[in-house]
This record gives sequence, C-alpha cells and structure tokens, in this order.
Amino acid sequence: MEVSIGADSQGFQVTSDVTHGEGAALSRLLKASPTARSKMVTGWAQHGACVGAEPDALFVGDDAQHAAKKVCVGCPVIVECLADSLDNRTMFGIWGGMTERQRRALLRRRPDVTSWVALFEAERARQQHRTS
Repeated sequence: MEVSIGADSQGFQVTSDVTHGEGAALSRLLKASPTARSKMVTGWAQHGACVGAEPDALFVGDDAQHAAKKVCVGCPVIVECLADSLDNRTMFGIWGGMTERQRRALLRRRPDVTSWVALFEAERARQQHRTS
C-alpha cells in the first residue's frame, strides 16, 4: 500500500489505496492546511493549538489518543508539527494530529521521503503556483 501526496485546485489531498486510518488522517490534514503560504512556519510550536493544553493530555494511551487528537483540529501549524515529528522520528505523543501508530505506519509506507518539511513545502509551493 502506497501513499502519494498530490495537490489539486481544492488544496492538498492524499491519493492512496490505504484503507487504514493513517491515509485518511493525512488526507484530512493536508486538505485543512493553509495554501496561502508556500513556506513552512519557523518557530511553529508557539503557534500551535496545543500551547495552552495540558502537556500530559497529548501523551496518553491507545484509547485516549483519538480524543487527544481533537486538540489539533483547526491548528494553524498542524502540517509543520507533523513534518517535524516525522523528520525527527518522534516516538511518543500526538503530533500533527496523528498518533504514534499512524506516524510509524506513514514512515513505513513512505521510506523514500528524506525530508517531510521539504515535501510539504514543495507541495504548498506547487499548489500556490497552480492557483496563481
């Protein structure tokens, strides 16, 4: 099963034959990503929706992880957060709206990606170019 990232006139989306949650989660993430900017936000962590959240709430067990991901809904830097966690192979917690299991599955499915930041930034730039 392969996940390929593409962009269309509606914004970012993932085309995939993945039938598990990680493909759908990444698709929602990229569709919700702002397309007005072509560069990733530096110092993104200070802009996260989780800034005021209890830190321990994002480092919970299996059953509570899906509830914890709700903190990420509508986060303006969700893509930056996910890219950083994937690039750094962050093992624990909710990052970029994905659970540990979802991130591990994505990394296994896309071993060819050497920089998620670069990949997402390139897709944003490509999308911006298509709409201008």
